[in-house]
Amino acid sequence: MTDLTDAAARREHILRAAVRQGLLDPERALLAGFVDLDGVARTVRTLRDAFPGSLCVLHAFAAKANCLVPVLAELEQLGMGCEVATGGELARALAAGFDADRIVFDSPAKTRAELEWALGLGVAVNADNFQELTRIDALVTGRVPASKIGVRVNSQVGTGTIAAMSTATQTSKFGIPLSDPGSRRELLRAFRDRPWLTRVHTHAGSQGCPLDLMARGVAEAVAFADEVNRALGRRQVTGIDIGGGLPVNFAGDEVTPDFGTYVALLRAHAPELFSGRYEIVTEFGRSVLAKNGFTAAYVEYTKTAGGRPIAVTHAGVQVATRTVFAPDAWPLRITAHDAQGRAKRGGPVRQDIAGPACFGGDLLARDRALPPLEPGDLVLLPDTGAYYFSTPFHYNSLPEPAVYGVRVGEDGEVVFRLVRPAQDPYELTAPDGRPLPVSRPGGLVHR
Repeated sequence: MTDLTDAAARREHILRAAVRQGLLDPERALLAGFVDLDGVARTVRTLRDAFPGSLCVLHAFAAKANCLVPVLAELEQLGMGCEVATGGELARALAAGFDADRIVFDSPAKTRAELEWALGLGVAVNADNFQELTRIDALVTGRVPASKIGVRVNSQVGTGTIAAMSTATQTSKFGIPLSDPGSRRELLRAFRDRPWLTRVHTHAGSQGCPLDLMARGVAEAVAFADEVNRALGRRQVTGIDIGGGLPVNFAGDEVTPDFGTYVALLRAHAPELFSGRYEIVTEFGRSVLAKNGFTAAYVEYTKTAGGRPIAVTHAGVQVATRTVFAPDAWPLRITAHDAQGRAKRGGPVRQDIAGPACFGGDLLARDRALPPLEPGDLVLLPDTGAYYFSTPFHYNSLPEPAVYGVRVGEDGEVVFRLVRPAQDPYELTAPDGRPLPVSRPGGLVHR
């Protein structure tokens, strides 16, 4: 029997079952995403076990990493909270069943209507700037809000290897900078004037950020919370939101770094976080789901150009947007499989793996050594459970693929549950500007 504890073998087992059950088909279902729900549950347990059980910790999943409502509902059932960054994500969190007091609303651009909605529900809010605090003042009108309200601070500890994912730079658009002239004094005054301001929030960045930098950012936030409480002579700040951002290893199946390693660094840099004086909120997203999902797509054609083989597949910029536009920062592994989903064993050939979009840069990989691919084969993209198939890019009106939740029984039986149906590319809907019936191309199969 297949060793289903081996990540590669488990993916192949699921892929072969998807082909047998018709969820992948070279004519009808050219591309699909899969979320391993058993793996998600294991990862959530690992996250929870990394923090001492004696502490009050809310692990709020970052909805931006996968905002499909059935996936969020699965996380809610596992005891997670939810961090949202827009009104749309808040709506999805509520639809997934999260209680308002287990939702955290972070955004640098919250509208007055969004704030009124969140505060009315009792959703926790982290204000991004002084102007937002003034707006909240007007909405609470002297009352003690039901929501837990905090301020996002920018620790300004530095930049990781991916600048776009670093949010604790000197000039970051996020939060109130702690080291700018006069900023700390004004922040202290903001807490003094608002007894209902009870949390400090920080987030140094995610992929590409070293754990030491992230932990130093949290330490700055904890030190500031201690400073507020000392200056005011009362225990006003009772919660620290440490953000998320644990990077993911996209180079192999090993889960590194892990939550335990990060918590050990937090203990070293910010021991007061574990004193029991503060409720802790986390906002991990990519590290919860990335390695618990994969994308699979058929090879439509193969060709050679300039002596290099090229496999044209149905997975490209519409599902792997970051990989296509920033391949050095967001490389993906690719595995080659035959039409039944079995791993191909031929000697490796250096080849390009191309997507279907109509521009030359739509490549998942350049000059990648893989067994020779042929029309009708499948390519599998591991580690795509976060941000990939759940955040589509509608270039060329390419359709959103179906997404399935997966569970594997002890006997190896694979059970799929539809999370999101495949989009019909020939059906115009309201986002297209004119939801009218259209004639389908004669003879083409509905994909």
